[in-house]
Amino acid sequence: MASRRRAREFALLALYHADLAGEPDTRRSLAQLWEGQLDGAFSGRPAESEEVEFAHRLCRGVDQRRQEIDALIENASANWRLARMPVVDRNILRMAAYELLACPDIPVSVSINEAVELAKRYGDKDSRAFVNGILDRIAADTGRGGRRHRRR
Repeated sequence: MASRRRAREFALLALYHADLAGEPDTRRSLAQLWEGQLDGAFSGRPAESEEVEFAHRLCRGVDQRRQEIDALIENASANWRLARMPVVDRNILRMAAYELLACPDIPVSVSINEAVELAKRYGDKDSRAFVNGILDRIAADTGRGGRRHRRR
């Protein structure tokens, strides 16, 4: 059974790898991921076609709208420049911000909760709260919700 959660993990791996490699987009990282060349990429069953498709959708979206997404993240993260953020957190935020911007078929609460779960799994002890707070503000800034940071 295909899982969007698992697809988000694949997308995060590709975004993380491309970011560390200094590549402007994720095409090469995704190709390597599907070839099983990224360390630990397939510690279970191979990706299903729906997972591959959703991971591509997320990565393409982040690639195409990176400047807009990065500006949203920086605006929402007072006192934190994007370059200073941990690489994992930065890429979780990029992926979820893209969902908030361009995926009206995905409820805001799902995008934020899935990002928080990724932060718990792959980030450090402070990542969960950091990611949750930034995404809540982005949701408010983009008019898709946000619980605590409504801008007037």
